Amino acid sequence: MNRRKFLTSVTVAGAGSAMVAALPTLGSAAPSAKREFNLKYAPHFGMFASSAGKDEIDQIKFAADEGFTAWEDNGMKGRSVKLQNRVGKAMESLGMQMGVLVAHGSIGKITFARKDPDVWEVVLKDIRESIEVARRVNAKWMTVVPGNVDENGRDRLAMGYQTANVIELLRRCAELLEPHNLVMVLEPLNWYADHGGVFLERSDQAYAICKAVNSPSCKILFDIYHQQITEGNLIPNIEKCWDEIGYFQIGDNPGRKEPGTGEINYRNVFSFIHSKGFDGILGMEHGNAKPGKAGDQTLIDAYVEADRF
Repeated sequence: MNRRKFLTSVTVAGAGSAMVAALPTLGSAAPSAKREFNLKYAPHFGMFASSAGKDEIDQIKFAADEGFTAWEDNGMKGRSVKLQNRVGKAMESLGMQMGVLVAHGSIGKITFARKDPDVWEVVLKDIRESIEVARRVNAKWMTVVPGNVDENGRDRLAMGYQTANVIELLRRCAELLEPHNLVMVLEPLNWYADHGGVFLERSDQAYAICKAVNSPSCKILFDIYHQQITEGNLIPNIEKCWDEIGYFQIGDNPGRKEPGTGEINYRNVFSFIHSKGFDGILGMEHGNAKPGKAGDQTLIDAYVEADRF
């Protein structure tokens, strides 16, 4: 081989080697960047079961892989201590935050509005038990619903007295929570579609009660679905009671499914909440509009779209 042919062959071979070296090895492509949402949206058990399977920890891991940084479970108190501990460890290892669990959700005959010592002791017992559950799952917030209005016939109390009784009981609850830096969030519910007769239904009512309880352990759970039905005017009402809001929950109306399935402009609402510097959790307390894995993906896509601001 003459010198010119030799140099040419070496150059071609070297270039080929460099090209091969530059090509990715099959099966070793760099993983894509993890999705990052602007806000801490929190799915719940069952929401991604079609994709992740029935195991609770697998569902949490699936949510984390999809970019969700929080989780919530209204029914956590009813789950086994073993599962509560597993959830707590999984959340910690994934760097996720736990959202609300229901500490006391009186809807029906039980009410905070009358001074019934037996009922009040049940409520305080629920709070004490919830403190232990919160410790296991690393939770900070717990939902409290003060029950129905007093409808005790001729002995029905005027609303001023009912409100005073609710405040007194909530102060006792707050005294239990404060040493643990835990927060009960009071959830106004709508009368028209879901919970007729509940005592707490409006954001201004919840705001006044939180001001009267006057504790860092008593804040508002502003459920956007419920308040759209009860009062609308979402962004101005969020603004007015902002300093007492500790937590949000999500659901479009009508239907109580993911954002984009109803009338609420969730992108604008989320953008406003983000602009206020909110660093808490927004619980995804709604169903999936579509079934199966495709429905799971549709829900995820809905949050990606609503979070695009």
